Amino acid sequence: MEWTPSRSARARRLLELTREQILAFRRRVGALDERLPAGPDALRQIAWAGLKDSMPRAAVLSIHARMAGTQAGDWEHPALIQLWGPCHHAYVVSRDDLAVFTLSLMPDDARGRARAERLAEQLGVLLAGGGLPYDDAGQALGVNPNALRYAAPTGTVLIRWDGARRPTVWTVPPPAADPGGARLELARRHLHVFGPSTPRAFGEWAGLPQRAAIAAFAALEPELLPVRTPIGDAWLLASDEPLIRAAPAPAARARLLPSGDTFFLHQGDDRRLLVPDPVRRGELWTSRVWPGAVLCDGEVRGVWRRADRLLTISPWGRLGRAARDAIEAEAAALPLPGVDRVDVRWDS
Repeated sequence: MEWTPSRSARARRLLELTREQILAFRRRVGALDERLPAGPDALRQIAWAGLKDSMPRAAVLSIHARMAGTQAGDWEHPALIQLWGPCHHAYVVSRDDLAVFTLSLMPDDARGRARAERLAEQLGVLLAGGGLPYDDAGQALGVNPNALRYAAPTGTVLIRWDGARRPTVWTVPPPAADPGGARLELARRHLHVFGPSTPRAFGEWAGLPQRAAIAAFAALEPELLPVRTPIGDAWLLASDEPLIRAAPAPAARARLLPSGDTFFLHQGDDRRLLVPDPVRRGELWTSRVWPGAVLCDGEVRGVWRRADRLLTISPWGRLGRAARDAIEAEAAALPLPGVDRVDVRWDS
């Protein structure tokens, strides 16, 4: 299913964008060129499209790449909450954005909504204001614990998962927001952070059916600007045009982005823009657990993996001494709980 924009939308001036403009825009809105001063405002900006936290402590490493002075426990800052968000993955988001990352994902069909509401109600009765490991909660309700994720779109289910133990679940009052409005805001967040984008890419990222993703873009049509990119036509928030046209800021020398970081959380053809070489794409977006990405001078220049204190870097091609020193400094500064020193090993 494809989206057919209105005649007036198709008649709008088409903005031609280069790969360099798009990547510079994404780094800028993602605070990857220069770290933000620490604080709640920075955390909300960093988590504007959520921080995927499916790998242990990925969210805090994503914060570290973007905020000065990040500490190992900042994923639990009072300004943040953890929940099951897009595609039912664990996410860290701003506490103010609970509705955006839950109600927006409520199924449109009556059966799906009923399932979510039933599970949420049963979970609320079971927990009675307390928390419980999700395995125990699932067993008590007679369901597979993973099924509890389907209650998350009600906005009443939060989790705490530190990567070492089973997630703990508890319930909160539902946010006072309109699910339809929340979905449009989620689409705006996607367009701002991942843009330029398409309904297909939005649906794949959010875990929404294509029909729902297309409907969201159609409703936002007055706010959108058609653009042409090296990988095809797409859409940008019109309000972001000045930002994407602006001269690029100097790229940071090095950033170590964790598995699933927003900067490379792309699917399908969208990956070609970030990593043109198909061989290198296969090394970053593997069929199993993704490694981290080495961002050097604004480009993905390799991948990295960590086992306890040993961090292995596999660069793509030759990196100069200054680049290697900057990457090693990033590795040494990673806020890893229980790790007092990081040893770097270069794979080539």
